[in-house]
Amino acid sequence: MLSTALRTLRTRWVTFVGSFIALSLGVALIAVMGLALASSADAPDRRPERFAAAPVVVKGQDALEVPTPIGDRTQKLAQPHGVPDAAVSKLRGLGTVVEDRSFAVRAEGGPADLVGHPWSTAAFAPYHLAAGHAPEAADEVVVSGDWARPGNRVRTDGGTVRVVGTVTGLGFEDAVFYTDARAARLSPHSLQLVVAADAAAVRAAVRGSAGVQVLTGNARRYADADPDRDKEALIAMNAMFGTAGGVTGFVSVFVVASTFAFAVTQRRREFGLLRTAGATPAQIRRMVVAEALAVGVLASAVGCVLGSYGAPKLARWAVDENLAPRWFTIGDYTWPYHLAFWTGLVVSLCGVLAASWRAGRTGPTEALREASVDTRPMTSGRRLFGAALLITAAATLALAMVTNPGDLLQRKTYVSRPMLLITAVALLAPVVVRPMARLIAWLPAQLPGAGGMLVRENAVTGVRRTAAVAAPVLVTVALAGSLLGATATLDEAKATEVRERTAADFTVTPAGATGFDEATLRQLRAVPGATVSASSPSAVYVLEDGVALIRSDARAVDPAALAATARLPLAAGKVSALDDDSIIVNGEWEKHTVGERVDLWLGDGTRKSLRIAAVMTVGTGDNGVYVTPRNAPAAPIDRVDVRLADGADASTVAAALRQAVRASGGEVLTRDAWVRASYPETNRTTRMGFFLVLGIALLYTGISLANTMVMATSDRVRELAVLRLAGATTWQVLRLVGAEALMVVVVGGLLGALVAGLNLAGMWGALGLLSVWTSIEIPWATLGAVLGACAVLAVIPAVAAAGLSLRRRAVELAGVRE
Repeated sequence: MLSTALRTLRTRWVTFVGSFIALSLGVALIAVMGLALASSADAPDRRPERFAAAPVVVKGQDALEVPTPIGDRTQKLAQPHGVPDAAVSKLRGLGTVVEDRSFAVRAEGGPADLVGHPWSTAAFAPYHLAAGHAPEAADEVVVSGDWARPGNRVRTDGGTVRVVGTVTGLGFEDAVFYTDARAARLSPHSLQLVVAADAAAVRAAVRGSAGVQVLTGNARRYADADPDRDKEALIAMNAMFGTAGGVTGFVSVFVVASTFAFAVTQRRREFGLLRTAGATPAQIRRMVVAEALAVGVLASAVGCVLGSYGAPKLARWAVDENLAPRWFTIGDYTWPYHLAFWTGLVVSLCGVLAASWRAGRTGPTEALREASVDTRPMTSGRRLFGAALLITAAATLALAMVTNPGDLLQRKTYVSRPMLLITAVALLAPVVVRPMARLIAWLPAQLPGAGGMLVRENAVTGVRRTAAVAAPVLVTVALAGSLLGATATLDEAKATEVRERTAADFTVTPAGATGFDEATLRQLRAVPGATVSASSPSAVYVLEDGVALIRSDARAVDPAALAATARLPLAAGKVSALDDDSIIVNGEWEKHTVGERVDLWLGDGTRKSLRIAAVMTVGTGDNGVYVTPRNAPAAPIDRVDVRLADGADASTVAAALRQAVRASGGEVLTRDAWVRASYPETNRTTRMGFFLVLGIALLYTGISLANTMVMATSDRVRELAVLRLAGATTWQVLRLVGAEALMVVVVGGLLGALVAGLNLAGMWGALGLLSVWTSIEIPWATLGAVLGACAVLAVIPAVAAAGLSLRRRAVELAGVRE
């Protein structure tokens, strides 16, 4: 049977070329992702940047550390501490002490991520003057890069400054250096400092100061802004590639299984002849498996070679798109190739198992008697397995809705759930293909001429062929609708929460990260006809189950002002009950009963016990908690909500608000403008990952459609020749073939839209259970583009194959052998 399988591959190469290409690409992608994962796992620690030349860096307490039975648990503090004054005095006795400060700067014509520092810290990077001189006056600055030149005057949120020098940029930030005195006025709070002294003496000096860290060597990187950004970027990148790898494996099995199943259906007469010649069912199965094994070995080998070339290009793309650190490259590893090669073999065998079983069940004379009409398009096993998957999908959805509806909003859930439903619908597709085809072709069949009727009858009599062509379209449309629709629905749900919570007519935001100063707040509160609610960002930390230290974002606000400017989604309690001894929590908290006390840590690490004053609904998970300003010490006020008093004129109040913040550079937004500005957007890495997944799915769809349409058209040569002999012109036959391909794509698109609709309906129901009522967002433009691409990928190969076949005389084609 091995020799027979090899001859079959040589003779029926068109049948297997689609599976070969799909498997090769799948193995290549798995190899690429394996190489990326291996390279990121051995990634080096980030080296110090701003303090690479600093002798010793002393950093205040910036983390909360809580002991638990399974080890210490740590979270970053929302309000980190500076180095205590007593410790600073001791350090000044050891050597020169330079206080570091970092603050956001907004400048006309400058980069969006400008950050300000004292000039004394420039030498620790080290930065070197490329032109001009160091700043000496309060209105003088030195900038990095080439966006400004010495002598330029630049308007900033801290006033107009004069550029007196430039330094060569080091790549990790866009810096603006002020005099030390001016930097201290712009950012009064210093969290870390550099000491020119022996490290051992420094450690002795700060001993006993809670949470103070002495950083030397490579540990100085923890004094840089966001020292863990490389690690976080690699985690996000690995999640993206992992998702793409999972979808690749799923679609590979799907395409290979669909292709082999259709190939087996086409070869019923061939298998019947083999059975008549004495072949046993086991021999037929072994022949089909041997064919798949041969395709798998060749495709896996080619895929590994493609992966070795593709991995470095993907790494460069990830770096260029800021999805990976600048230093990220592909290392020299072998295990990803082993993983990809053997995965390719397993995928090819998994895809052919069901087809081989069906081939072995072909009787000696069954196929010889059978007409071209599909009298039994579905086996009992396929029907049973499809029904089981459908029931499983429904049962798991119902269980999640009852026990934990929030889980349906998690990315890992809304990425994986569609695959279960896609498989179920694809297996059961032959049941619905016939009525769907009749419905879609009903109107064309009523038109004059026999074209519409022939399209309808060819689709409903060749159910297996129709289902095989519709399957890849189903996958692509379902994935596009489910993934992009889920993210759009979640974004709209979060925007709905923002709109419903906002009762303010205006929202005022500061120019910088330091927030509003007291003088500006006094002017805002003095605006006639306005109720003002100033709030600060903070956090609280609670230990749940005795082992999990959970951080919750908090806003510190006066309760009376909060009640006037916000509509919190309360499930119990009332806003007016909030005071310095209480907190408003949400339903996600382990303790969420009004009146119950909860032990927690404030944003600065202070431990406290607060009474629950009110409980908010869970929502999409972004409701956070509310405390009073006394429970968020040192938190800057970054938002002022303003509610108009009865009879107040909106334009007059808006003008007064703008006048109040003109000196500090604040911005006054209307309610609608604030909602638009705070409209949540899906993480960029997540979006890129989804487009990568959809690109892979569309690529596989193109391969499968082209291969299946060529296979199906090649098998219908005699049928097309009969149409020619009956009087149809070549162009009429080609239009008929194109119309059939187009209708099958529509069938697949409708099935995919059904799957996407069911998935999005489940998410919508979960949001409703979480008290968020929003609309289902369907990406119609994307679905239309995907369906159009599928139509092109199906029609062109079908028409091209038919056109090539019809080049011979119809009489000759009518007598051609299979």
